[in-house]
Amino acid sequence: MAAQREVTAWRPRIPGVVEVFHAHFTEYAYPMHVHDAWTLLIVDDGAVRYDLDRHEHGTPHDTVSLLPPHVPHNGSPATPHGFRKRVLYLDDSRLGTDLVGAAVDAPDLRDPVLRRRVGRLHTAMTHPGDELEAESRLTLIAERLRAVLRPATGAGTPRPDPALARRLRELLDEHVVDGIGLEEAAGLVHAHPAHLVRAFSGAYGIAPHQYLTSRRVDRARRLLLDGRPPGEVATATGFFDQSHLTRHFRKLVGVTPGRYTRTGAG
Repeated sequence: MAAQREVTAWRPRIPGVVEVFHAHFTEYAYPMHVHDAWTLLIVDDGAVRYDLDRHEHGTPHDTVSLLPPHVPHNGSPATPHGFRKRVLYLDDSRLGTDLVGAAVDAPDLRDPVLRRRVGRLHTAMTHPGDELEAESRLTLIAERLRAVLRPATGAGTPRPDPALARRLRELLDEHVVDGIGLEEAAGLVHAHPAHLVRAFSGAYGIAPHQYLTSRRVDRARRLLLDGRPPGEVATATGFFDQSHLTRHFRKLVGVTPGRYTRTGAG
């Protein structure tokens, strides 16, 4: 089999994310190197073996690997057909240097919940316009990573905070079209982003990004029934483009915007 190297890399508009890196390698081996950011890695196919701090580690598909900044490591395929991986590089605003020692000691985390969350985060980041969802998911991932690496400092069961949830809902209502980032919202209401997401979800049974999307889709329905074309409606209701509108509209309404308009014409 010929060697394959498929790479996609980009920088999303998510605070704290330095780079997103998706790759498929069959024979390529990384030499010893360092990064100035945290490396959060999942492997979707195959496996990677690597050395970190003079100890050998591996990444079967059910693990999440967290490599700290400035610690040398390498990497090579652990299976004949190589590996397919998805990587996030995060700065110190997401994970502090106080976690470096714990990450060096145990970089490969067997945590199915964390693995699913990281996969869903990558999915959200591939869709422009879903930044609030991605930011919310990353905030909860960072919180879980801290709890796993420093279990004695876990926050325990979150307390209901309906007043805080209401303040976030008011902010989302004020920014249906232009949107608002989680970090900005947290600063305005003087709350930790993770606590803000949990308070909202606990109070309303829906995540902040789902609430915002629902409000946008409701507005889109009204404008479509007014006879405005889907492309124009997407811009007017805060979606990134028409395909972004179509994806969420179909999910919430069951049909595409075009089909919805045609059925309403009668």
